[in-house]
Amino acid sequence: MKRIPFAILVFLSFLLGCKERSKTAYGKESAKEIGEKILFVVSNAHFYGDTDLSTSNHFSEIVHAYAVFQQAGFSIDFVSPKGGAIPIGYINTSDSLQKQFLYDNNFMDALEHTYPPETIDAQHYKAVYYGGGGAAMFGVPENGAIQKIVMELYEDHGGIVSAICHGTAGIANLKTRNGDYLVEGKKVNGFPDLFENEEAAYYKTFPFSIQQLISERGGDFQFSTTGWDGFHKVDGRLITGQDPTSAAVVAEMVVKGIAELNIQ
Repeated sequence: MKRIPFAILVFLSFLLGCKERSKTAYGKESAKEIGEKILFVVSNAHFYGDTDLSTSNHFSEIVHAYAVFQQAGFSIDFVSPKGGAIPIGYINTSDSLQKQFLYDNNFMDALEHTYPPETIDAQHYKAVYYGGGGAAMFGVPENGAIQKIVMELYEDHGGIVSAICHGTAGIANLKTRNGDYLVEGKKVNGFPDLFENEEAAYYKTFPFSIQQLISERGGDFQFSTTGWDGFHKVDGRLITGQDPTSAAVVAEMVVKGIAELNIQ
């Protein structure tokens, strides 16, 4: 029997050690190793409705969630109703994380080349995350192709549905196969009417009030009257947050939820 050279043994030990270190706190292989992905839903809308009032996707709500998922080892894809470039706004370069991502060429390229719905296969994702911003009120909530992807992920593959701020508009029309609204009987959060300026021109373009529509469809809409305090709700595989301060914690709850589902 031939002896294995000592150098090879050292190399094999190093590889085994690396594999062991790739385990997460939940005892599972890292998300990246097993190909786990998150799907971000964003909007192509540049304007509020048919007006010339500019709107966009909320950059902070994207990057603060993205960073959490990336740190946890997930890869992220972006889908929008039309695919291609999306408008971004609400940018604060005093926020070091936002500034970091503004100069991340790969990240910005992903926002410039979002996927159209027909290219997305729901089985490849563990969760969906609806980003917010005024643009989230247009194009996304009524898009049947995106609805189909999300509900297939939720019903067929046991995935998690999450949304932030005005992104909650995207889940208002989701229905299960038996015809019930996804939000029915669930605790749901999003941007509440309390903090909207209902007399402003932008608000008058909204197709609906998130709070009112969720409530009409059987959801238990809960929110913080203080606001900007990280408020969020977790109800099974539905996770929602109120405003930009909730983006990171919503992502953290999604990561925790996926880990718990993987253990089962």
